[in-house]
Amino acid sequence: MTERTLDILDRPEVLGVLFHPRREAGLPHLGAGTHTVRLPVADGIHVGGKIFVSRPKAPVIIYFHGNGEIASDYEAIAPLYTRLGLTLFVIDYRGYGTSDGSPTATALLADAKASFAAAPGVMAERGVEAGPLFVMGRSLGSAAALEIVNTVREGITGLILESGFAYTFPLIERLGFLRLPDANEASDGFGNLAKISRCTLPTLIIHGERDFIIPVGDGRALYEASPAADNQLLAVPGAGHNDLMLVGRRVYFEAIAQFCNRAAGQPPGQPEDQPQG
Repeated sequence: MTERTLDILDRPEVLGVLFHPRREAGLPHLGAGTHTVRLPVADGIHVGGKIFVSRPKAPVIIYFHGNGEIASDYEAIAPLYTRLGLTLFVIDYRGYGTSDGSPTATALLADAKASFAAAPGVMAERGVEAGPLFVMGRSLGSAAALEIVNTVREGITGLILESGFAYTFPLIERLGFLRLPDANEASDGFGNLAKISRCTLPTLIIHGERDFIIPVGDGRALYEASPAADNQLLAVPGAGHNDLMLVGRRVYFEAIAQFCNRAAGQPPGQPEDQPQG
C-alpha cells in the first residue's frame, strides 16, 4: 500500500462510501461483566469500546465491526460469546460511538494497531484476566484486522474474518456508484488480499453465500490466498451480509468457539452464569 493509495481512499466521496459513523445514544450499559472503555490511539485522540467479559483467562476476541455499527450494538449479542467462554472486546472507529475525531482510511489502519496495542493494558486496569488474543473483523473491520496481523508479530493467536472483502476498489465503485480511474489492482486500496497472503496465523473465514454487498467470492479469495496451515472457510447457505449471524447462528458460534479453543489449545468453554468484572 502506498501513500497515493491512501490518498484515494481518503477522498470525501470515497469516505462517504466507506464510513457511516453514528454516535452513542443514551447512557452506556453497565451490566455485570461489561466495561465501557476508551483507548488512546494518537495525541489527544481516543476511540471507544466495550468489553464483555467471560470467565477468567478466557480467549479474547478483539473485534472490529462493520461500517454502520457501533460497539454498543453488540450488547445484545455479546452473551452469545461469553456463554461459550469467549470475552468480546469491540472497538469503535473515530467518529463512532464515543470516539473522538472523524473517520478516515488512514486513521482506521493506524488506530487499529494503536488500539490493539492498548487493549491489554485497558483490560488489566479493569481487572479483566485476559487469555489468548484473537483479532476479528467484520466487513469494513476486515481491513483493520488484516492490518494488525500484517504488522504485529507477537501476541496474536488467530484471525477471524466475517464478510470480509478481498478487493477494495471494485467494492467502493459498486457501492458508491463511483469511477476511480486512477485506482488499480496493483495497489488495491487496503490490500487485504496481499496482507492475508503473508499471514500464517490460524485463520477462520465466515461468509454468507447470499451476500450481495461483499460476494462470497471475496471470502473464497481470502481463504485461497491464506498460507495458514490451520485455515478454515465457513460459507453459510442462505445468509446475506447483515443476517449472517442470525441465519447461521448455531453453526456460526460453534465454528468461532471451536476455532478459538483449538488455536488456543484450550478445552471448549462452558456457559457462564457469573462473569468476572
